[in-house]
Amino acid sequence: MSRKSARRVPVGPFEMTVADLAADGRGVGRDDTGKTVFVPDCLPGERVTYLRKRQHRQHDEGLLESVLEAAPERVTPRCPYFGLCGGCALQHLDAEAQVAFKQQQVLTTLARVGGVIPDRTLPPVTGARWGYRRRARLGAKYVAKKGGTLVGFRERGSPFVAMLDECHVLVPAVGHRLTELQTLIDGLSIREQLPQIEVAAGDDVTALVLRVLATPSAADREQLAAFARANDFVIYLQTGGLDTVEPLQPPAPALTYDLPEFDVRVTFEPTDFVQIHAEVNRGMVSQAVQLLEAGPSDTVLELFAGLGNFSLPLARRAGQVIAVEGEAGLVARARANAAANGLNNVEAHVADLFEPADGAVWLHPPADRLLLDPPRSGAREILPAAVASRPGRIVYCSCHPATLARDAATLVNDFGYRLAAAGAVDMFPHTAHVEAMALFTRD
Repeated sequence: MSRKSARRVPVGPFEMTVADLAADGRGVGRDDTGKTVFVPDCLPGERVTYLRKRQHRQHDEGLLESVLEAAPERVTPRCPYFGLCGGCALQHLDAEAQVAFKQQQVLTTLARVGGVIPDRTLPPVTGARWGYRRRARLGAKYVAKKGGTLVGFRERGSPFVAMLDECHVLVPAVGHRLTELQTLIDGLSIREQLPQIEVAAGDDVTALVLRVLATPSAADREQLAAFARANDFVIYLQTGGLDTVEPLQPPAPALTYDLPEFDVRVTFEPTDFVQIHAEVNRGMVSQAVQLLEAGPSDTVLELFAGLGNFSLPLARRAGQVIAVEGEAGLVARARANAAANGLNNVEAHVADLFEPADGAVWLHPPADRLLLDPPRSGAREILPAAVASRPGRIVYCSCHPATLARDAATLVNDFGYRLAAAGAVDMFPHTAHVEAMALFTRD
C-alpha cells in the first residue's frame, strides 16, 4: 500500500456519545474501537453522528453531522455564522453552563498540572454575554469572486477570512457595521493592500487601526474621513510596525475607560493591551483589590503592570504601589495615568521580567503584597525575586490556567505558600478561552 493511500480516511458517518468537553471546547468521545475522537459543536451526554476528518495515532478529529439526542444545556447559537467563523466555540452551550465549564477547567488544571487544590473556590467573574469585545484584530481581504471585501475573524481551522455581515460579540459600534466597512474598503484604491483592521474601543471613543501596505490616495483619505465622521469612529493608519501608527486626522481624541469603584480613569493608545471585556475587567480588578487586602501601611508590588489597570486602583487603598512592566511605552503611559488621577504613591519601572532580578531597584522597599498579571508564559522566571520579601498575600491573574498551575506548584512547594482560593474569570464569553485568578497566603 502506498503512503498516500494509507492516509485515506473514511468519512462516515459514525455515531458517538460525547463524554466531556476538551479545553478547546470540542466534544470528546470514543469510537467503536475505543479510540478518542474530538468533535466540535457537541456537548457532554449527547448522542451524535460525525464525519471523520483526520486520523492520528492516538485520536481522530471529526465534524458534527447531526445531534441524535441533545443535552439540556444545548441552545440555538445566536450568530448565523457560528461554525464557520473561528471567533466563537461555545455559542451552542447555555451561558451558565459555559461559566461552569470554565470554572471546572481552572480547578481541574490546578489539580492535574500543579497538584494543588484551593481551600475555597472564588465565584466566577462574569459580565455581558454579547457586544462585549472592545479589542479585536479583524482580517480584511478583497476577493473579487465573492463580490468584494471580506471583513471579520478567520474561518474555523482556516487562514481565510470568514464572510460575515455582523458580529454579535464585538462592541455594537463595530459588530453591526461590518458591511459598511466592507463597502468602504471596496471603494478604496488600496483595497487589495489593506489586510487588517484593529479595533480598540474606549468608554466613549472607538478607534479603527487600518494596516495599509500602500499609500492611500487623497481620494482614499477623503473617503476614510467621511466614513469616520458618519459612524463616529477615529481612524488610524499603520504602514509598518507599531511606531508607524498615526491618526488619519490629528489630533485624535483619547481612548479611555473608567473604573468607577476606585475613581480611576485609564487612558490608552489604540494598539495598547487592555482587557477585552470592560465589565468583566471592572469585576476582576475589584476582586483582586479585595483579595489583596492592602492598607495604608502596605507596599504593593505589581509585576506585568501594563498601563496601571490594577496599579491605580490599588494605589487608592495601599500606602505605596511599585508597578513593573517590560514595555517602556506602557510604563510611560502608566506614569501619566497615575499623575492624571492625582496618585503620587505609584512608582512605575521598566524591567525585563523574564530575567533574574537580583538587586533590582524596584525590589525595595520590600513588598507586603504582590500582584502578578503575566502573559500566557507565566511568571516562573521572576517568582524567586518577587517573593523574596515574603509578601503576606499574593494575587495571581492568569490568562492561561496551565502556567498558573505550574507557578502555583512552585509557590506552594518551594516557597511555602498556601493556595487559599481560585476561580475563573470569563473574559471571553462564547469562546473556550479561560482566565483565572488565584490567591496565595502564608500561614
